[in-house]
Amino acid sequence: MRSFTIDERRNRLARRHFLTADAATEPMTQVAAALVGLHATDPGTPYLSLWARSSPFAVADLDSALYEKRSLVKHLAMRRTLWVVDPADLPAVQAAASDRVAATERRRLVADVAKAGVAADGERWLARAGAAVLRHLGEHGPTSSTELRAALPELAGAYDPAPGKPYGGPTPLAPRALTVLGAQGDIVRGPNDATWTSSRPRWARTTDWLGEPGETMPAEAAQAQLVATWLRAFGPATADDIKWWFGTTKTEVKKTLSEIGAVDVDLHGTPGFALPDDLEPEPDVEAWGALLPALDVTTMGWYHRDWYLGEHRGQLFDRSGNAGPTVWWSGRIVGGWYQNAAGRVELQLLEDPGRLARQVLDKRARRLTDWLDGVRVSPRFPSPLMKAAR
Repeated sequence: MRSFTIDERRNRLARRHFLTADAATEPMTQVAAALVGLHATDPGTPYLSLWARSSPFAVADLDSALYEKRSLVKHLAMRRTLWVVDPADLPAVQAAASDRVAATERRRLVADVAKAGVAADGERWLARAGAAVLRHLGEHGPTSSTELRAALPELAGAYDPAPGKPYGGPTPLAPRALTVLGAQGDIVRGPNDATWTSSRPRWARTTDWLGEPGETMPAEAAQAQLVATWLRAFGPATADDIKWWFGTTKTEVKKTLSEIGAVDVDLHGTPGFALPDDLEPEPDVEAWGALLPALDVTTMGWYHRDWYLGEHRGQLFDRSGNAGPTVWWSGRIVGGWYQNAAGRVELQLLEDPGRLARQVLDKRARRLTDWLDGVRVSPRFPSPLMKAAR
């Protein structure tokens, strides 16, 4: 049985997550496709993720890819998380993950519509609302949620997500209807009316924004394709890692691993899996440093994180498992970072990585400060370490 050391896994992470110096010239579309997407729940995350992996990189580069060339698109998928993905991967992402998310969101919305007394038949309400949205977008083009609510009486209605609670109260149903339509692949997030650190999308029909979709994929074939792509970038990994990342079940993971011919490997004492053609020894990489944003795809990439996170989980992840900004040195997390009152990027090292590392990381912090040029990025889920600095 092939055995992988922690150092070898860290070397693979460096190369396959585009964090070495020689990977900085890869096109952003290739980065997103190889990693099965970039996290985008925080609007600024994909921009900072690409800054850390590309040189040079400008906000306009990703804006152009998302809103002009449309070579990348935002889509709700794995674990009900928003991702930036390659449109060519949408059929697989849709069948393997988004359809499951859409079914869950649809079921909950239909129940809440009936429970709130908005309509006796929640399915019929959603069908009418969805048809009205698609008709309006077809006639008027990309439209904001606010404009859709004002124009379409079919979207009217509210529910109380927490009756009797201070955080409850009447809440519009319209945004949830748009979420369902988006997860189903009927509509996509088009132009953003806000800055790159905020999200105010104008919705568009998918066929209008991206053209006719690729051929629909069976769920099993889609899962096999995505798991194989994921293992190429994140593997070797455990079954728990794959189950968590895709938001699926152990049974589905076991079945998919068998379909792609994944082989058993040893991960420094823990059972794992790798692709059968991906077992060659991984050469060492030169020492490297990186400042990754909150919810970065690498930081969030595995369920079992001790081999790159060490004892820092409680300071860099919140109780729900959301990662804050992280500082990396040669394949492991050594601290976090934040912006001070003046907007300067400050490191929060949780261990001493050595003199060379401190010099490299300080330089990265200065470069990020200059690149941000006064723009403040506020993570939706700041880490305990970040909160302490504030």
